[in-house]
Amino acid sequence: MGFQLPSIPYPPAQDDGGYWGPITSTLDWCEENYYATQYSAEIVNTLTNLLFIYLAFRGITNCLNNGHDRIFLITFVGYLIVGSGSFAFHSTLKYPMQLVDELSMIYTTCLMFWATFEHKRKAPVPLILGIAMASLAIFITGYYHYLQDPTFHQNAYALLTAIVLIRSMYIMEVSIRPYYRKKAEARKAVKSNGQLSIAERKEQERKDDRDREILRKMWWLIAVGLTAFLAGFAVWNLDNEYCGTLRRWRHQIGLPWGILLEGHGWWHLGTGFGAVSVALLLFRCNIANKSITVLLHRVGSLAAALPERPSRRVRADMAESAQRAELCEAGSVHWCYQRRYRS
Repeated sequence: MGFQLPSIPYPPAQDDGGYWGPITSTLDWCEENYYATQYSAEIVNTLTNLLFIYLAFRGITNCLNNGHDRIFLITFVGYLIVGSGSFAFHSTLKYPMQLVDELSMIYTTCLMFWATFEHKRKAPVPLILGIAMASLAIFITGYYHYLQDPTFHQNAYALLTAIVLIRSMYIMEVSIRPYYRKKAEARKAVKSNGQLSIAERKEQERKDDRDREILRKMWWLIAVGLTAFLAGFAVWNLDNEYCGTLRRWRHQIGLPWGILLEGHGWWHLGTGFGAVSVALLLFRCNIANKSITVLLHRVGSLAAALPERPSRRVRADMAESAQRAELCEAGSVHWCYQRRYRS
């Protein structure tokens, strides 16, 4: 007899409804209903939304503490609504909660769409774009409610997300990569017939090195987010295609190991990391263009990679270092020596 992990058998499902009554949603995923508790129709699909809610709270807190643009705060509030709506939908399998889950995904992506395309645009372009995106959101809402076809919603969400990601990568490269910035500054220098001093050239080199490092980490962020998103989507499709087989395997291996075969739960985890990665990418582009210091942590915790402004003490140290460099370059050797070597 082969080795078997210790497990407990799956409790029987209750397809006739638990605490929340009869199922009214147009979708019912592969996870069996009300097998763990009468208060949650799909317990794994419900609890995996906690990652989305956690990352949304981290984003909101970061926006409030560091004074980021309001559009990013609104976007993370949208993420919070997406996670909470999905939590309520999978707990109840009620049609109104299904709409909250699915339409909030569209609305939040429309906000990100507006944020990427209004970048550096002058009035009245942001207003016109905002009206257009609001009209698109209203159209998708009405048409989806009329069709009640999940394929339409999924295609609309995928298309909007792809456009936002491509536009974000374009902004990142054009706005930050030193090659493009140097071309713009070269044209400006030709017009003014000016020459850079030694200090200016050193400062330019420092900015170029900083920008290359930011770009490297931003591309890593894209790779991590896109991989998580696509992997979750692939597992979810396998869950839809081979639901009967997966249910049989879950019952064979028992709990808690059968939880690992809940494909829609993996989709929640993947899309949680993927969507927040896109938001962080927009953060990077916005902050880099405002010349605010970006403090990056490794992707051990994606939420910890939110950009922050330096503290007052850090800003004071930066200003003192800049002043010291100017005095040293100006020939104030005694002052430079005292500041550098004093105890």
